[in-house]
Amino acid sequence: LRGQGAIDRLLAPFRLLRAMRQAWRVLRLRRPQVVLGMGGFVTGPGGLVSRLMRTPLVIHEQNAIPGMTNRWLAHVATRVLEAFPGSFPASAAAQLTGNPVRCEISGMGEPAPIAADRPLHLLVVGGSLGAQALNENLPVAMAQLDPEARPEIRHQAGRGKAQATSEAYRQQGVSALVSEFVDDMAEAYAWADLVVCRAGALTVSELMAAGRAAILVPFLHAVDDHQTANARFLTEAGAARLLPQHELTARSLAQLLLALLSDRALLHAMGRHAYRMAQRDATGRVADVCEELAA
Repeated sequence: LRGQGAIDRLLAPFRLLRAMRQAWRVLRLRRPQVVLGMGGFVTGPGGLVSRLMRTPLVIHEQNAIPGMTNRWLAHVATRVLEAFPGSFPASAAAQLTGNPVRCEISGMGEPAPIAADRPLHLLVVGGSLGAQALNENLPVAMAQLDPEARPEIRHQAGRGKAQATSEAYRQQGVSALVSEFVDDMAEAYAWADLVVCRAGALTVSELMAAGRAAILVPFLHAVDDHQTANARFLTEAGAARLLPQHELTARSLAQLLLALLSDRALLHAMGRHAYRMAQRDATGRVADVCEELAA
């Protein structure tokens, strides 16, 4: 219902009923022993119908601030799981599991000290659509650093944005490897000493699992500003630095990069803080809850 016009709000109850009928047909056909909802509006109809059918419902909230659907379903769910501590009120009796991430990332070892005899490695990740604010500001920020202090750069710019971003680096006289996507995130994290990225739930969880220091620039228009809440979980533990997008300029980014890139011991310490905060067996914990209720 967020951001919808009057007509959409009037039609919402009828659309919900239609979605619940569709969910009812699917659940009657599949007859699951447990229903697991991972949030988002699509979870609502299936979650409600599962309880009407007396099927155990498990909901998992990936962000530090629960979405509307999970806030509603928490009142009827059999079990409530959360990726960040304290996302739900105490009355929800939520269990902390963390976010499931790929085993290649969750299995990474604790970060080693950064060798002094090689250039630092900077990984920029904007997501599948890219982050225009990062694509525009990183090349200019890097140009403000002394060439001897610049790290090696890998920049994931997003679909259709690699060419323009690569050209922006070229115009600034900065060397960078720019791509639309990263095929192997585990390898990219293992390579990186510092990551500049958004603060989506899975990105933050991957940073913790990989044990990597980060500069987090939360998406400005995220619902309930949940990305800032995700970011603060790391920044308050000394594992990351927060740079709100409304404060993001090439100059502010350059200053923050210089402060971090000039201190390898600090980057290593930040990575260790991140690593020790990870819920490393999140996938197993979620699966265990589902299996327990299915027994």
